[in-house]
Amino acid sequence: MKKVNVAVVGATGAVGREILKILEERKFPIKELRLLASQKSVGTKLSFAGKEVAVQELGDNSFQGIEVAFFSAGGSISERFAPIAAKAGAVVVDNTSAFRMVPEIPLVVPEVNPHAIAQYKNRGIIANPNCSTIQMVVALKPIHDKVKIKRIVVSTYQATSGAGQKAMDELSGQVAAVFNHKTIVKKVFPHQIAFNCLPHIDVFLDNGYTKEEMKMILETQKIMEDKSIRVTATTVRVPVFCSHSESVNIETEQKLRATEARELLRKAPGVVVCDTPAKNEYPMALDATGKDEVFVGRIREDESIANGLNLWIVADNLRKGAALNAIQIGEILVEKYLFSGTS
Repeated sequence: MKKVNVAVVGATGAVGREILKILEERKFPIKELRLLASQKSVGTKLSFAGKEVAVQELGDNSFQGIEVAFFSAGGSISERFAPIAAKAGAVVVDNTSAFRMVPEIPLVVPEVNPHAIAQYKNRGIIANPNCSTIQMVVALKPIHDKVKIKRIVVSTYQATSGAGQKAMDELSGQVAAVFNHKTIVKKVFPHQIAFNCLPHIDVFLDNGYTKEEMKMILETQKIMEDKSIRVTATTVRVPVFCSHSESVNIETEQKLRATEARELLRKAPGVVVCDTPAKNEYPMALDATGKDEVFVGRIREDESIANGLNLWIVADNLRKGAALNAIQIGEILVEKYLFSGTS
């Protein structure tokens, strides 16, 4: 692949640092790397490919000469600066919720709808989906293609890293406080997260769902390109540092046996089947952390309906749920579109 000038917006955050790590691991074809963040991070040096790269302040003139820009600094930053980057000639891969449901902006999971990347030319922006949506659709797409999914019921068990470094620090601090009989400090979450589960991610909406739950519902339909799929979600924050877990129940138009589902998923891109209950083998957050794949287990037929399956889906939310998915989009963008004459 031809080398490109790359910017990382929000480089000092948890996802930004993971983006840098994976760009280096996968040898992304970088000519120039520009690290951008808020004024308070200016001068901070981050290691990349054996060199120290200084962080620059994000501004209106930060994107001259940049060809691919990875954004992970929050929705308000993306709303302001992504159009500026696109106008300067960069293609933005945005990791926030700012543009996901904009009709003309593609929402992409490379294992599911890579063809949608071609729509980047509409606005110069490609949206990276919600972390919990990404891992679910990677596992469900081959099933949908085979027997068509009618309905999805998902409950998530989401790690604190999904709310950023401060949330992880809050979990650590609260665990220490509990064991040392100190006062529990709550800043990120409305309740104690240590040794607790909070059925509350993002703000509550008028329909009783949270914004996170509605993201999963609407994004799944857009990515799978099928608005007929009915989705309902309950998203839960759990006292885990990294990797999201999901209990997913699906109803399909045609019958799919559990044995058939396992074979289908074993052949699916980006999926690892871990499903030997007799040996206590099933996906766990600890095992998925640091891995690129989506892990699927506890695959069994739902005995309450004719055409139903239950699955347990786990993935590293900072990698496949964020940074890796964005970089996979960038790789396809560079290889197939930017310099191939198809743009």
